[in-house]
Formats: sequence, structure tokens, C-alpha cells
Amino acid sequence: MTDDTVREQILAAADELYYRKGYAAVGMDELRAAAGVSLRRLYALFPSKTDIVTAVLARKHREWESGLMGAVADAGADPRERLLAVYGYLEDWFCTDDFRGCAFINAFGELGGTNPEVAEIVRDHKASFQAYMADLVVAAGAPASLAAQLSILAEGAQSTAAIAADPQVAVQARNAAEVLIDAAVAA
Repeated sequence: MTDDTVREQILAAADELYYRKGYAAVGMDELRAAAGVSLRRLYALFPSKTDIVTAVLARKHREWESGLMGAVADAGADPRERLLAVYGYLEDWFCTDDFRGCAFINAFGELGGTNPEVAEIVRDHKASFQAYMADLVVAAGAPASLAAQLSILAEGAQSTAAIAADPQVAVQARNAAEVLIDAAVAA
């Protein structure tokens, strides 16, 4: 197998294990076994656990952006519907069998205080989401302050849905977003 194939195998296993069990709970030997590679090959491709965690988070970031942007694009041209599509995307995600919250919030909670590299990746991911929301808000002709409000609403929905195991949190967040959008556009 090529290094790229093995790398992808390791990242797929790490992604699943970290998301299901937590970053700190998964050791390199468990990851090696799940990926079906030797410890030597694992360390040759990823010299440290931080290297794997950062690669998994980069992968998660690409998946998040792709899924979110796809949902917004599918909403059509209406700026209000594009903003609300964010919450539809969250609802679909919250309804998946393996939903365990935001991988970035989870990583920050577990590793952010002791691993500055992971903390920075999480901050960059969250800033990227806020910038995307800002673009959607500008397209809707709403005040810039709405972007932060809608972002916080989406972030809170992710945490609440994970803790409560209730995908309907996304519907509640969408309802609140509608009120915020309508008030901001009317102002």
C-alpha cells in the first residue's frame, strides 16, 4: 500500500475513534489496531499524536465546509433561505446516529488548554465559520452584527444537541434565527 493509502486509513480510523471515544482516551496502539497498520508505519507517517489530531481536524474542517456550503447552495438564491439553510444542515447532522457534538469543541475541551496547536486550529475553524456567516449576512443586506449572533446560535445548538441528545435543538435554533434575521432586515 502507498503512504497516501495508509495515511487515509489511519486518518479514517483516528477520526472515528476520536469522535466516538475522545482524543485523550485513544492511544496509539488502539489506533494502530483499528487502522490495521504497524506501529512503526503509524509513527513513520505521524511522528506524534498531535500530528494525527491536527490532520484529523483538518479533514473535519474540509468536511464541515463542504457540507455546509453544499446545504447553503442547495437552498437557492434567496439570502434569507441561505442563512436558514445553516440550521437545516445542523438538523441533518444532529439526526445522524453517530452525532457526538462538534469535533472542534470536543478537541478544545480535551486538549485546548494543554496543546496550543490544537487550540489554534479550533480557533481558526470557528473564525472561518463566522467569516462565512458574515458573507451570508452581507448578501442578505443585514447589519454585520447579525453574523456573530447567528454564529453563536449555531455553536450553542451544537453543544446543546450533543449534551441533550436532542436533534430538535436545530429546529429551535432555526426558529430563533428567523426572529433575528427578520428583526435585523427590518431595522
